[in-house]
Amino acid sequence: MDLEFGEKYETLRAQARDFARSSWPLQGDEAKLPEREQGILWKERAIAAGFLHRTVPAAYGGGGLEPDVLAETVIRQELDEAGVPHRGSMQGTHMLVPTLLECGTEEQRQAYIRPTLTGVMRWCQGYSEPGSGSDLASLQSRAVVDGDEWVINGQKIWTTQATEAEMMFGLFRTEPDAPKHGGISYLLLSMDTPGIDPRPLQMMQGGLDFCEVFFNDVRIPAANIVGKRGEGWKVSRSTLKHERMLIGDSTGSRKSFEGLLELARNTPRDGRPAIEDPHIRQRIAELEGYVTAREWAVARIISAVAQNDDMKVMDDMLMAKIASTNVTQMTAKIAIDLLGDLGLEEPSGDAIVMGYGGTDAASWVSQYMTSLSGAIAGGSSNIQRNIIGERLYGLPRDRRPEGH
Repeated sequence: MDLEFGEKYETLRAQARDFARSSWPLQGDEAKLPEREQGILWKERAIAAGFLHRTVPAAYGGGGLEPDVLAETVIRQELDEAGVPHRGSMQGTHMLVPTLLECGTEEQRQAYIRPTLTGVMRWCQGYSEPGSGSDLASLQSRAVVDGDEWVINGQKIWTTQATEAEMMFGLFRTEPDAPKHGGISYLLLSMDTPGIDPRPLQMMQGGLDFCEVFFNDVRIPAANIVGKRGEGWKVSRSTLKHERMLIGDSTGSRKSFEGLLELARNTPRDGRPAIEDPHIRQRIAELEGYVTAREWAVARIISAVAQNDDMKVMDDMLMAKIASTNVTQMTAKIAIDLLGDLGLEEPSGDAIVMGYGGTDAASWVSQYMTSLSGAIAGGSSNIQRNIIGERLYGLPRDRRPEGH
């Protein structure tokens, strides 16, 4: 497999590297600004320089360039390596913005896209509900028209950054008598609207990464709907067509593996570094095989995207999430075994959820606990395996109770 990007993209890589190094961290008085303001300022400059949100039309604050997955990949790799604040909250930039470009009105695009790209406006996603996770279409939070307003009642859960976001995009049942996929609408809500009550949920590693959100007679303008009434499920699916620019992000797996190597080199075992233990070396070597295979699989997906081979993209993406979950869990499990008694240390609640550990025991404990959620979040691994079996291998669907 030829993993070279070619001269054109290596030149772009060098340009992105130079920009990242020269633009961050901020200097002088700018370095004294609050962290969020520094991030906004950097994003504005990165967009202007053509290294962030390149494919969003210029009329809405983006770069106005044609989609190019190879360009996006090399730029992202360099921005990750430099540690610049380019990622931020992806709910707005990578979920809402593509949806508005596809299905929103011109007024909605003008009002929301530019401030979302720069981080001035942060979003949370109102999808999952108690009892409606993997079967999202069974959601029960309702929105009823009253004059020129929607009145919303219900509850959402596992809502990331709900206490920090200015806005929410969410799915709500507006046609209670319609089939469950057909009675849902896609609405936009300001989080300071009276009746919205976000409550942090403390996770088992101590962090406050998610919230539950309650809606009690929340009134929003009737115009705050994306697409047609009752077609919210269709609107939410439009985002999938734009997720191709996010695939292939194997950077986290490699960095986490490097953190594990650092831990193994600095952890004593029988008077020697743990990395010299044959059993440990064998486990780490096996893990590196999976990490490398994931990187090569990512390269296959990127190549398929560049060649507009949508079927291969979809086939490979079906397996990408399971592979990512498995590698993440394997890495964290080896780290916990290396830590021994230190693996019982209280996890770091404020640690980066998918941090890279290094030699910090509390960070690895937090990462281990968080890795367990990967088999559930974003669609459980069991459901993903069912989809792979049915779509790729042509296996019959599981028997379902009558009426389902």
